[in-house]
Amino acid sequence: MESSAVTRLFLIRHGRSTWNAAKRIQGQADPPLDGVGRGQARRLADRLRGEELAVLYASPLRRAWETAEIIGKALGVPVMPDERLREYDVGDITGLTWEQIAERYPDVARHWAEEPESLEIPGEERSAPFRARVAAVFGEIASRHAGEMVGVVAHGGTLGAYLGHLIGLP
Repeated sequence: MESSAVTRLFLIRHGRSTWNAAKRIQGQADPPLDGVGRGQARRLADRLRGEELAVLYASPLRRAWETAEIIGKALGVPVMPDERLREYDVGDITGLTWEQIAERYPDVARHWAEEPESLEIPGEERSAPFRARVAAVFGEIASRHAGEMVGVVAHGGTLGAYLGHLIGLP
């Protein structure tokens, strides 16, 4: 029998990584947090004190996992990995800056700016399976923790896909 108790989800984007600082596209690459990112995680942990989180779920990619570990340790909350919280795989543009993308993949750069809905990146994860995995993991987390408060530490693309799912975007 399904519970009608509401699960409160705290959606948390990882702190700044070394690649964020260098303006590199990350996708499923695994750069660590930098000092700024670790500080962001500590400040968020301070802000979350008293929220009575039951658990934190996190993408196993280092930037999200480190963020979750910092928060979890500060709050005494367990951290659970889930592969499905990984960022969208951006294929061949992983690790590149916008300038490098414009040089190497001018069609990708143009579509990203002008027609993002028709964008195709060589080697990328397909959009529909990505959105499906994101919707599934958040649905399972919410069902598993009915009536509780849960933190989810993930990535901008992952969190954006979930929010899109909530408001019915295709």
